[in-house]
Amino acid sequence: MRYTTDMLDIRFIRENADRVQEAAAQKGYKISIAELLESDESRRELQQKVDELRTRRNEISSQMKGGKPAPELVEEGKQLKTQLAEVEDHLRVADTAYIELLKQVPNMPHDDVPVGASEDENLEVKVVGDIPAFDFEPKNHYEIAEAKGWLDKERAAKVAGARFAYVMGDLVMLQQAIIQFVMSTLTNPEVLAQIAKDAGLAIDTRPFVPVLPPLMIRTEPYDQMDRLQPSDDRYKIEGEELWLQGSAEHVLGSMHAGEIFEATQLPLRYLGFATSFRKEAGTYGKDLEGLIRMHQFDKLEMESFTEAKDSYNEHLFFIAIQEYLLQQLKLPYHVLMKCTVDIGKPNARGVDMEVWLPGQGKYRETHTADYMTDYQARRLQTRVRTADGVQLIHTNDATAFALGRCMVAIIENYQTATGDVVVPEALRPFMAGREVL
Repeated sequence: MRYTTDMLDIRFIRENADRVQEAAAQKGYKISIAELLESDESRRELQQKVDELRTRRNEISSQMKGGKPAPELVEEGKQLKTQLAEVEDHLRVADTAYIELLKQVPNMPHDDVPVGASEDENLEVKVVGDIPAFDFEPKNHYEIAEAKGWLDKERAAKVAGARFAYVMGDLVMLQQAIIQFVMSTLTNPEVLAQIAKDAGLAIDTRPFVPVLPPLMIRTEPYDQMDRLQPSDDRYKIEGEELWLQGSAEHVLGSMHAGEIFEATQLPLRYLGFATSFRKEAGTYGKDLEGLIRMHQFDKLEMESFTEAKDSYNEHLFFIAIQEYLLQQLKLPYHVLMKCTVDIGKPNARGVDMEVWLPGQGKYRETHTADYMTDYQARRLQTRVRTADGVQLIHTNDATAFALGRCMVAIIENYQTATGDVVVPEALRPFMAGREVL
């Protein structure tokens, strides 16, 4: 299967060079659009020369059939063969240089993304829920979890090293309850219809398909998803072009590479559960205690494929689902509109949600929603057949729950003076009615 190299349409770049250059700078990427366009022009000129030489070669081949060819034709044919091989070599070099430059161009930010040079310039757009008031000094989650025997990082360090943990006892039961709660919510068309209605979205609310995806991904699709970098934060299998995936959307978004959907199949929504792996490079000394910034973590991730006309509302739908899940657990949170430098290279728009953690006295990220437009699909060549012809699909991905962080939020917000943890009402049906851990 041969894939295209574009992540951003080269025709769009040619027609909007200054705009693309500015957007790249706003996202924090040092690239030269002028150099890219020069490379593109050189590549196209060489391709035209190759096409002309091949046409002449074919003409000579047809003239040499059916009799003894003229000596001058034989000589010209030899010269063409040598010349064509030389130009094709130049074209391969030019193509490689062009592809490397094109891959550096980030997606264009959506019009409402605030321009900012750091995550400190993300905009708080909503605050939901009351910060809990305790008549005792609230503890950090790891103090409670270790006292209860739910968390053992010391023994995990003996076996696997730092930033791993044995999660045990009632905390395992709590995680399984969260998984079942999310699965039952996102596979229920009536609940999804109500979420869309409350958000003012007139969209198709067909349910999510639960998926247990592969936990490894080959280099090629990882690169096509533009999620391989930063590679120093990824785990590579020694001696193979194979990596441990860093989040379920990496293996969900790439699963339909090279395929063409019928319009009636969309939107196609997946809910993936995966144990994911990240080196957390650059975070040494940060969050060494507890369940945050682990090398291994479990996560429920939403991924969808839509037509272009439906993709922005799909992004808003994912955000509405995230808020619904947090509200059902009655966790206080705020919503952040991520600025240009923080949304990520393949993103057109990004929204974060952070839950208040009483033990830490601050909000911490629990959710993100990524709107990709056709940036990933262009490399993957995932398309849809519409009344207007075959077009690239659009992708969205968003956190349903990073399970470790969800449990952190529950432990800290539902803690009691005696060191117990109250089970959120929405989770009790999935814990045999238990009210306290």
